[in-house]
Amino acid sequence: MTEPYAQGARIAVLLPLPLAGPYDYRVCEGLTVSPGDLVEVPLGSRIVTGVVWGAAVETVSNVRLRDVIRIRACPPLGVDLRKLVDWVAAYTVHPPGAVLKMVLSVPEALEPPPPVQALVPADPVPRIRMTSARERVLAAASRLAPVVSRDLANEAGVDLSVVDGLIRSGALTVQSLQPSPPPMPDIRRPGPILSAHQVAAADRLRAVVGAGFATLVLDGVTGSGKTEVYFEAIAAALGQGRQVLVLLPEIALGAQWLRRFEDRFGVPPCPWHSDLTKAQRRRVWRQVAEGTASVVVGARSALFLPFRALGLIVVDEEHDPSYKQEEGVVYNARDMAVVRARLAAAPAVLVSATPSLESMVNVQQGRYQCVRLPERYGGARLPAVTAIDLRAEPPARGQWLSPPLADALAATLADRAQALLFLNRRGYAPLTVCRACGHRLRCPNCTAWLVEHRQSGRLQCHHCGYQVSAPRQCPACNASDSLVACGPGVERVADEVRARFPGARLAIATSDTLTGPNAAADLVSRMEARTVDVVVGTQVLAKGYHFPALTLVGVIDGDLGLAGGDLRASERTFHLLHQVAGRAGRASRVGRVLVQTHMPEHPVMAAITAADRDNFLEAEIAARREASMPPFGRLAALIVSAVDEAAADAAAAAFARTAPDDPRVRALGPAPAPLALLRGRHRRRLLLVAQRGVDVSAVVRTWIAATPLESKARVQIDVDPYSFL
Repeated sequence: MTEPYAQGARIAVLLPLPLAGPYDYRVCEGLTVSPGDLVEVPLGSRIVTGVVWGAAVETVSNVRLRDVIRIRACPPLGVDLRKLVDWVAAYTVHPPGAVLKMVLSVPEALEPPPPVQALVPADPVPRIRMTSARERVLAAASRLAPVVSRDLANEAGVDLSVVDGLIRSGALTVQSLQPSPPPMPDIRRPGPILSAHQVAAADRLRAVVGAGFATLVLDGVTGSGKTEVYFEAIAAALGQGRQVLVLLPEIALGAQWLRRFEDRFGVPPCPWHSDLTKAQRRRVWRQVAEGTASVVVGARSALFLPFRALGLIVVDEEHDPSYKQEEGVVYNARDMAVVRARLAAAPAVLVSATPSLESMVNVQQGRYQCVRLPERYGGARLPAVTAIDLRAEPPARGQWLSPPLADALAATLADRAQALLFLNRRGYAPLTVCRACGHRLRCPNCTAWLVEHRQSGRLQCHHCGYQVSAPRQCPACNASDSLVACGPGVERVADEVRARFPGARLAIATSDTLTGPNAAADLVSRMEARTVDVVVGTQVLAKGYHFPALTLVGVIDGDLGLAGGDLRASERTFHLLHQVAGRAGRASRVGRVLVQTHMPEHPVMAAITAADRDNFLEAEIAARREASMPPFGRLAALIVSAVDEAAADAAAAAFARTAPDDPRVRALGPAPAPLALLRGRHRRRLLLVAQRGVDVSAVVRTWIAATPLESKARVQIDVDPYSFL
């Protein structure tokens, strides 16, 4: 362990700023600091908080050296988290300070929380005029004390003014209490009875908890009870006094998951996502740092929370592309979760019904272990999947449900079961065109069409958020009533269902409607209460949900996502269709899945209808190996952008001139990105293609250093790109 640094020592302090590395400071009189301590230091005229990173390298003269001001009253960052910051920065070719900023994302949490003002009944209670409301408040205070004002008012069923009046009269006294830690999950609480396959899988997972680093792929068919299996690993980690992190790709997925966790352990876990209030984020961050938050479930940013004793990481739906952070520091949370587990000497469990191709190759090569759940829980059968050839059985003009799908939906409603119609396209229509002049309404800031959202009467860009009211006239030719919607979005499909089945109770589920955990929980409650007959939704409903009465899944456009030449287009489409198909028939009723397609002969459609996942993945693996594409080769993208198009072109040309001269790598481009204009910036892409053994991060770092970049332009680095837009 590194010795503390005493008064006068020169130390390196990393600041949460996009700087190349730590700055040198001197430990001031009367202070002793250690690596990981959070300290206040001067930076120019400002006072900023940084982290003691170690001994300084003496790049600044003693005359210019400035003193540390104080240590923040916060637990230090652990060595594993500090190593993760350095590792992520080096791998993604981003400044370590930019990575540290993701760790110190809640500045308010760096000081202890203020005491809680709680109420207790006075002893004795003074003589006051008593009312029924006051009697209820005092009775509730006697049962619950100490209790905060709002909770007391809610319990007694009175207005806060009644509580305030009792405080003024002296009948209630105020006490200052330190915030209580979150309740501990009860690992002895019995869970559901597991099947033989689940017991064997749970035993495998429990065996690695506490035994150091390992990566396991929990590969189970949809509905096989993977969550209940890894709950047993969570219980094992908690039994050893360790903390657990569970990553979910979508906030909306948390609704049923949180309830299942509470059913199993008696208390909710600590959540971490963008919908939390500032106070909630402060509380959770601090509890994680102090070690009192035992289980955290969150989005990808939870990976950078300051866990004190991390003993297990679970990445649920590990194949999901949402784990790729595309803004700021560009990283894949699934891959970084494995790195963090290794640095913490803890196991990582990657969970999916359709594991990513990278994970399956790691299993084949012996780097990961694989734990399989081959059957659905409780004897439920996997649904039959049928492709509907739209060339042979097209919908009627202006409609989107083919006759077989419409008939199946009618039969499902007649059987009093539920149906899911899946279309991964928000809004009413993806394109609006003028019949008079052919003008297409596009975003002024992006190379993208404006999507009509008819329910809100707006046209919206899904890339930059630009919105405008739906015009009555064509903005190009001023023709009236000439603008027509082209193609379907979920709102348009929902309109067709309403017209065909006016008695059906309908819900729309997209990221526009499921805006947070509460909205998702409301939809889950309605589905389980059977107050919804048909749900029309996007990929937010494709995975993780269990609706026992849902027996039909209809995919409106199975080909969506296959075009465009994306390296992972087939794999991503297969994952999505397989996951959405898995929502059907998860209980006693047999499910069925109908996929509308213009290409039933496509390998993805053939694999989906034949339920032949393994052969599909083997074919994809063989194709990637033949082309030396990931995971058998390496990619890195450079996206050059500028407000001025000429500046973007000039910067991209500069990178082309300084491209690496190495026989093991190829530099492709520059070329306009598919989204050549995004948020008002012109974009050019260069792609580095390298052999597997090449240190791509080092090559890119040298490339960047060799290329002068004008202030008008900037470059975003994406090592292991998932998106090619």
